Amino acid sequence: MTAPARFADVTEPTDAASMRAADLALALRLADESDAIALSRFRAADLIVESKPDLTPVTETDRAVERAIRTRLQTERPGDGVLGEEFGRQGPTTRQWIIDPIDGTKNYVRGVPVWATLIALLVDDRIEVGVVSAPALTRRWWAARGSGAYALDPTSTDPRRLAVSSVGSIEDASFSFSDPVGWPERGAEGGLDDLLHRTWRQRAYGDFWSHMLVAEGVVDIAAEPELETYDMAALLPIVEEAGGRMTAFDGGSALGGGSAVTTNGVLHEAALGVLAPRQTNIPPTS
Repeated sequence: MTAPARFADVTEPTDAASMRAADLALALRLADESDAIALSRFRAADLIVESKPDLTPVTETDRAVERAIRTRLQTERPGDGVLGEEFGRQGPTTRQWIIDPIDGTKNYVRGVPVWATLIALLVDDRIEVGVVSAPALTRRWWAARGSGAYALDPTSTDPRRLAVSSVGSIEDASFSFSDPVGWPERGAEGGLDDLLHRTWRQRAYGDFWSHMLVAEGVVDIAAEPELETYDMAALLPIVEEAGGRMTAFDGGSALGGGSAVTTNGVLHEAALGVLAPRQTNIPPTS
């Protein structure tokens, strides 16, 4: 999936806005390269899969994609830092690219097409650019601060500007999550149960896709209790530029909070109320 021409050839930026445009154009080119690498090994019979110390899988593709991105950034943005899932942090943090080479590695390993490369740029503590590219789904989402959020998919040859829904009640909302893992540890098992029973529709689209569907306006609430910075960074500007909100379960910054709830904005406070940690089995006081 090639970047649209009007985003692809921005050069010699002279101010903050044009710098963001140039950074977005670069992120889209990085996504093109990543798509080619990842698709070439998707469903390969000889795909190499290993276990990391935390027992999560990592494939040769995760590492190859991240290496390719880092190599290109060393050439095109040599003064920028990089934080990646597979090879950690390198360089300064005032301008830092944040990379998840394959979000949804378990899906990738099993041949499920719900996986994506996530590319974000952090500038002075704010995510300025985000790209989510899911080539096996033939879909891509992106945003730069102040320029809106867009998607490209098989329904059109032109980018489509994104806007969240206007659904105003939990009972009318469509809710998406990944799985039940991590909810009890976050103190939100009861909140998950409430959302599953109170919302109009419930689906486990999972990973990046849940949050991108909120940005598209076709899902109203998405939540995950356990996430790292590289899982969320690229999603944040896309959701916010589409008019939504994304925070940790406690309402603080998603990037530092280890969890994420994404909504259309209208439902955010209600969703946070549902997800607030609950104490159970508290012994009576004497």
